[in-house]
Amino acid sequence: MKKFRHELKYYITEHDYLTLRQKLALVLQQDRHSIDQRGYLIRSLYFDNVYDNDLFQKNNGIFRRKKFRIRIYNHSDHIIKLEKKSRQGEHILKTSVSITREEYMKLLDWDYEFLKKKEDPLYHEFYQYLNREYMRPRVIVDYIREAYIGHISNVRITFDKELSFVTNSIDLFDFSNISEEVLTHPLMIMEVKFDEFLPDYIRQLIQIDAHNRSAISKYILCRMASIQYHGM
Repeated sequence: MKKFRHELKYYITEHDYLTLRQKLALVLQQDRHSIDQRGYLIRSLYFDNVYDNDLFQKNNGIFRRKKFRIRIYNHSDHIIKLEKKSRQGEHILKTSVSITREEYMKLLDWDYEFLKKKEDPLYHEFYQYLNREYMRPRVIVDYIREAYIGHISNVRITFDKELSFVTNSIDLFDFSNISEEVLTHPLMIMEVKFDEFLPDYIRQLIQIDAHNRSAISKYILCRMASIQYHGM
């Protein structure tokens, strides 16, 4: 059974990143999704209801929140994940199930009855949200993730670079997608995730107390930038 994990987020500079990645590479392994030293592309289509509840709950500091998204890696349809990310304060729980390219296209066409025939409860929950709360695709979020993992307390340190939103489409596989960056160089995001505790050697290695924590939401940053871009 999955359990809530700690998630700490920080804005860091490129100078900090270059120093930290050198240290982490000596003691942790890079994520299996990586295609080179820079990491891998994550592209996510986020859903929200007609009232943008997820957007406003975050901006209003609601303690318990959730987000639904469909996620792919490196522009490939080999893995397509329907995910729900739940948050209670600084603790997160991510649950996910696989969907096919055909099922993904059905969702874009508002044909989601197939979800009721699936076994996993997450399919059914997503169906209820689509049907009851009129969930709609809102924005595609792109970034390059460089991730390092450790086995003690399931530690995961990630550097998320080139955070962008897609300006002209809500289709993850649209080859005409145009992206607009939302963070000014040299800023990027470091995330620190772990189960029960953060091992001391990791804490000391990344000098975690030297960085300023921030309540960062990639969805919020990109959704607000998208709203401003389209003048909505």
